[in-house]
Amino acid sequence: MQLEKILHIEDDESIRIIVEMALVDLSGYTICACESGAEAIAQAEQFAPDLILLDAMMPGMDGLQTLVKLREKDNCRQTPVVFMTARIQQAEKQQYFDAGAVAVIEKPFEATQLGDELAAIYQRYLLTLTPTNLE
Repeated sequence: MQLEKILHIEDDESIRIIVEMALVDLSGYTICACESGAEAIAQAEQFAPDLILLDAMMPGMDGLQTLVKLREKDNCRQTPVVFMTARIQQAEKQQYFDAGAVAVIEKPFEATQLGDELAAIYQRYLLTLTPTNLE
């Protein structure tokens, strides 16, 4: 299985633009960019992402709250989630892993490497699946 579709949730427009350029223009992925958790929840079912790239700190519904709601969607229950955050203390990072994240990417990130980094994270995630997880 190849990584193709990424749901990106980020309230900062400039970061959304950089991520879109990095993932679409440089890496050839299809992305659905959302500026809020509520928008992502509305789009998730129809878009059916292979991976979710989620900002940790957003106004209204933060990343952890958004993740809880996304997990209620049938097609997002097992979707790997990667958090992006500027606050990278170990305790906070552990919160994201405890909530089900497969990785945490620190901001600022290297835009030219983002697609390759997400592809590697996705491949590592696939290796953790057992045949019963794939059914």
